[in-house]
Amino acid sequence: MNALREQLAAAAARLIVEDGLDYASAKRKAMHQLLGSGARPELQPDNADVRAQVAQYLALFHREAHPELLWTLRRAALTLMEAFAEYRPYLTGAVWNGTATAHSGLHVLLFTDDSKAVDIHCIDRGLRYRVAQTAHYAGRDPVERLDFDWPLPDGKRSVTASVSVYPAKDERGVLRAGNRGGAAERGNLDAVRALVRAGPGTPVDDAVAAR
Repeated sequence: MNALREQLAAAAARLIVEDGLDYASAKRKAMHQLLGSGARPELQPDNADVRAQVAQYLALFHREAHPELLWTLRRAALTLMEAFAEYRPYLTGAVWNGTATAHSGLHVLLFTDDSKAVDIHCIDRGLRYRVAQTAHYAGRDPVERLDFDWPLPDGKRSVTASVSVYPAKDERGVLRAGNRGGAAERGNLDAVRALVRAGPGTPVDDAVAAR
């Protein structure tokens, strides 16, 4: 990554952590802030570069609070996954990879050939969900996503949870490594249990390897 893209990625990371922007919006705003309206699209950093800068920003400016915040969100994710265990849940996104911020929600993938059963499961649990579509993790046709509020461990606050419902056959390949190798982009129920047991501040690779 050249110096300009690194600067753009760092600016986008600050917007993600401090302002709660999503990656696409943060990159566009960083481009506009640093280069103006005539910025060339090919200069935009990719998500992996921005994610690395988010991790650095959190380590530098939120070093004391971030491990506890991340552990709190992972504990909430675990209770969510246990509540939907029959649908083979996988945690993905910032709560899984360790770059979650105070603005982050929970993102879980479910696999079943009876998508309506997931809706009924939400209704039976009293969850007031909103239906949307989201991109397929493997680039195939979009899938249904249900968004709802999920309680944090203290029972007083909640976080936005999104469960994306995939056909059962699409579970194959879900644990592939990221596009630059290394850790998988998502983890199953056992992996998230290991992360929670490991406590605050434990990297994904260390916790999963120790289970």
